[in-house]
Amino acid sequence: MRAIILALVVISLPLVQACKVNYSLSGASTGTAETLSIQFFKNNAALNNPLLSQVFTEKMKDKFNRETKLKLVDDNGDMQFSGQITDYNVAPVAIQQNVSAARNRLTITIQAKFVNKTNPRFDFDKSFSNFEDFDANVSLASVEADLVNTICDKIVQQIFNEAVINW
Repeated sequence: MRAIILALVVISLPLVQACKVNYSLSGASTGTAETLSIQFFKNNAALNNPLLSQVFTEKMKDKFNRETKLKLVDDNGDMQFSGQITDYNVAPVAIQQNVSAARNRLTITIQAKFVNKTNPRFDFDKSFSNFEDFDANVSLASVEADLVNTICDKIVQQIFNEAVINW
């Protein structure tokens, strides 16, 4: 009986090794891509935060480094991101009876282009936008860094989902 079990294990071992399952805890599917390039996202918004381009670009790189096995290269990756910041806007959202704003909203819009050389059907060139509200009694300067970080995290997640979460 042991000989039969041992024989089955020996025979099935090459079959098991031949099967390769590619999984990710994030749900990311990178297919056969091995490299990734992310270009600097230039800020072309009318209202300009001087750190926004750097913050957003680094958050993109960090997200893909943490949640995929892709190797980051400077140019010509199997997966490529480029784009620009097209809008950075503060507007009132909750008007009180005395016609003053109780809350303001910071909105950031990013135009992102994604090229997947290994599977072009996933390519896109589209706009992603998100926002955070803050108390109108607080100056934008005092909360701006936190708001920018939070909004950039949300937009990076949207772009990540669009590019590699193919459900």
